[in-house]
Amino acid sequence: MELLETDDPVKSQLLKKSAHHREELEQDVKLITERTQKVLTNALIIGGALAITYFMVRQFSGSGKKKSRTRKIKVVNAGTDTEPETESVESAPGIVSQIGTAIAGQASVFLLSLAKEKLGEYLQSRSEKKESK
Repeated sequence: MELLETDDPVKSQLLKKSAHHREELEQDVKLITERTQKVLTNALIIGGALAITYFMVRQFSGSGKKKSRTRKIKVVNAGTDTEPETESVESAPGIVSQIGTAIAGQASVFLLSLAKEKLGEYLQSRSEKKESK
């Protein structure tokens, strides 16, 4: 601390300015760090919401390859000696599948609206900070 103990007024004034600038830089770094944390938090929330929605829709709707469910029914005519005919009848999707699809749709709408609100709040806070500068 020999520099601070000198009697030269110019040197002490320069040291004070240097300390002041250092404090301002540290405050700016803290502010940037806080903003970055908020942006990353919002990005993680939005990304997580989209990922969860994707996996839920994928889980409830089944895999990407849809298999049609068919049952084969043998029709036998009582009076003829010909070979029996086979007909394919498609079965309707089960009620559980329809409920799962509806729930996945509602969950995705909810998560996307939540992500929209968070994004709106973030953009509004950024515009307010720009206006205040």
